[in-house]
Amino acid sequence: MSKYVFGVDVGGTTVKLGYFDMEGDLKDKWEIPTRTENKGESIIPDIAGSILVKMKQEGIAKKDIAGVGLGVPGPVTDDGTVLMAANLGWNMYNPNKELGELLGVPVKTGNDANVAALGEMWKGGGQGHANMVAVTLGTGVGGGIILNGQIICGSNGAGGEIGHIHLNDEETESCGCGNTGCLEQYASATGIVRLAKKKLADSSKESVLRNEEVTAKSVWDAVKAGDELAKEIAEMYGKYLGKGLANVASVVNPEIFVIGGGVSKAGEVVIDYMKPYFDKYAFPGAKNAKFALATLGNDAGIYGSAKLVIG
Repeated sequence: MSKYVFGVDVGGTTVKLGYFDMEGDLKDKWEIPTRTENKGESIIPDIAGSILVKMKQEGIAKKDIAGVGLGVPGPVTDDGTVLMAANLGWNMYNPNKELGELLGVPVKTGNDANVAALGEMWKGGGQGHANMVAVTLGTGVGGGIILNGQIICGSNGAGGEIGHIHLNDEETESCGCGNTGCLEQYASATGIVRLAKKKLADSSKESVLRNEEVTAKSVWDAVKAGDELAKEIAEMYGKYLGKGLANVASVVNPEIFVIGGGVSKAGEVVIDYMKPYFDKYAFPGAKNAKFALATLGNDAGIYGSAKLVIG
């Protein structure tokens, strides 16, 4: 009977790795650099080599491993094909086969935001809930949708891209996806800075934000300190995020939204500004969704990748 499973979260700069027992207890975690040169040809061999070293150090036999789960930044099809991972240099590449051959164990691959959502459902802020939406408020806005315990990937791996819900017909600047008026343009860390700079330019009201570099953290710190202009920015932010998540709730009706990413480090105040607008815009039958902060931080990806294998 298998004793262990490896979870791997492949990022553009570092690869995070961990190994777990079959109950999901993390035994050890570590990182290696992501070598993206030559279309990322070294990434999978580096991962295999690192896992083999750990197995030798810990005295783990191949027969004791249930498999390896991989989370990667890009759309992934049901058979594990990564359609495109620009940060890694991969295009129409299936890492399952290569890593499986190098290690001699089963491999399963999923989109990084989706597997992070799976991790939070399994051992994080979404524990106890089989119907969950994970929302990552970072440089962009990512999402992972889990219904009845299963990740919703969509027909070509692009399910859960909640950051690109269209919210503003008046927007003239383009989102990174090429469209305009996406949730990501307002609810990401860069989005809140954008809202803040516009508010500072349009208003003559005094604010501590006029005397320092405007960042997502400085805005929320000012909100907590009672800065009136910062509170107006947070109100705008909350309206966009609340309306976007109301749209999601009206489609998938989750039990809980788990909010993670760098912006979530501001704490419950983010939920406090968003929730009234969620309640205003959500379909009545979907208004009962709970909200919680993510708890696994940067480890969500390795937990979720391991869960891909355990099932």
